[in-house]
This record gives sequence, structure tokens and C-alpha cells, in this order.
Amino acid sequence: MTVRPLPLLPLLLVGISRPLSAQQVPDTLFAPPVAHAAYPEGQGPRVGIDEAHANFHTMDGGFRAFARLIARDGYRVEPVRSTFTDRSLAGLDILVIGNALGDTANVVVPTRSAFTKGEIGTIVHWVEQGGSLLLIADHMPFAGAAEALAHAFGVYFINGYALSTTRGAPSFMFRRDDGTLPPSPLADGRTPEERVDSVLTFGGQAFRARTRVQPVFVIPDNALVVMPHRWGALISDSTPRLLAGGLLQGATMKVGRGRVAFFGEAAMFTAQLVGPAELPMGMNAPEAAQNPTFVLNVLHWLGGLLDPDAGP
Repeated sequence: MTVRPLPLLPLLLVGISRPLSAQQVPDTLFAPPVAHAAYPEGQGPRVGIDEAHANFHTMDGGFRAFARLIARDGYRVEPVRSTFTDRSLAGLDILVIGNALGDTANVVVPTRSAFTKGEIGTIVHWVEQGGSLLLIADHMPFAGAAEALAHAFGVYFINGYALSTTRGAPSFMFRRDDGTLPPSPLADGRTPEERVDSVLTFGGQAFRARTRVQPVFVIPDNALVVMPHRWGALISDSTPRLLAGGLLQGATMKVGRGRVAFFGEAAMFTAQLVGPAELPMGMNAPEAAQNPTFVLNVLHWLGGLLDPDAGP
């Protein structure tokens, strides 16, 4: 396959060759307005954020802004610090898994699953019985670590880096007007105020589905997935790559009585400051003005406020 040079790739992978935690810190001042909370304070669905699988993003860390935002929308938010069992998931309405790893040293291909077969079976059963799962897995090695869990639902994560060849940064702007943000409950919201016309993501991975899903983010034609052998490796002409146009970075599906939302990029759910200059990355980025509304729409769909299931 012949591809044109990608000058941003060495910059991207040099930037992540050091521990990400040394470069990204939560933006503790970010607090977007919630004009009309979906639920009275502390009376919404119970949301558990996974912290039991070497997660890069936690409730008091990278997902701090996410947790604060949905709490102000009325959700009850708590960490999940034990492995997934019927007991640890009991009482949860929504489970959020963000950038889980088997262990922090497992950054080569093939990447070990972050979850045991027993945990995966437990999650699938829990969803079928009415639970809702938000599964977020970023670029490799996170995509590889969540691959087996996604596969259990018929979704195939690609353990690499999804990269635009036209934007001047390793990011994607999904837009309603170019078809990369197609109409969906998550994009349309419940009211005109909740309608979203653009969402910014920050690189991440791409995936495909072998079962029927609702596309949320469609990777544009001017994109590639590059698949180095380890996290932080530099890209060369011999690095495996594939054309990514038409693949997905966001999708939803209903499973039994439950729901699953898949996303191949995590920073869009955060508000972080990056590097010595403390550049905003996530919902706090200047181009990401509609990201907070979109994040709330995701939770509204998972909780059944959006696209409610028909009654008996």
C-alpha cells in the first residue's frame, strides 16, 4: 500500500513514549454549565467508574471533569475498585470503563486482555439483564487490552493509532455537515439545545463491527490506522498500516435489555492540561465547545432518557 508521508507521526509517538501521566493533569477549574439537570441532585442513575484494571483515567484523576459533569446532571457517581462480579455490579445502572490495562507494563503487541474471561462473561450477562456499559478504549495498548471485551459484543477494536492526514494535529473533528457525525440519538439529543453538530476527539483508535450497531463517529476517508509493535515506537515505512475511512470511533447497540456505547478515544470525555504550556485537551479545548453536551447525551442514552425502549 502506498501512502503519502505523515510528518505529524514522529511528533505524536515521541510525545507518548514517556509516561502519559507525566504530561497530562486534570483541569480542576473546568466546570461547564448544566442549564437543566436531567435529575434532581443525587437522584439519577448510579454510575460506576472502573478503577480496578490499571485504568489510566480514574474518577479523581483523568475522569474528574467527567465525574463532576455527570454528577451535576444528577447522576450518582462512584468508583468500582474490585474486579467485575455479580456482586460488584449489583446496584449499578451504568458501568464506565476507560482505558483499562492488564498491567501498566503490558504495552507491546499482542496486548494482554485487561479482563478475565469470567469478568467478560459477567459483564455481558449484566448488560443482557438491563445494565448499560460505556466502553472507552484509546489508541494502543488500550485498544488491545479491551479487545476481548468488545469482541464479546461483536465489535473489533484495532490495536493501533487512528490518525488524520489533513488536520494539523492527531485529532478528528466529527461533523454533522460532512456525514462523519451521522444523525443518532447521541447527536440529536432530546431538544434543540441538546443537538450536537461537531465533536472533537484527540487521535485514539478505530474499530469495526460484525453485528448491527448505530454509528456515532465515522472515520473520514483521509485517515489511517498505524500499528507499531509497542507503545511509543516511532513510525517507519515498514510500520503496518491500513486505510481507516469508513471505520468507526463511536457506536452504540442494544443488547438484550441493556445498552452498550463504544468509543475509541478517551480524552474527549476529559478536561486535561497537557505539557509545560498546560494546553487544554478534552472538553476544555477551544474547538470542543459541544463535547460536554455530547457527553451528557451519551449518559442520557445509556440511562434510557434518549431513545427509550418501548414498554410491554
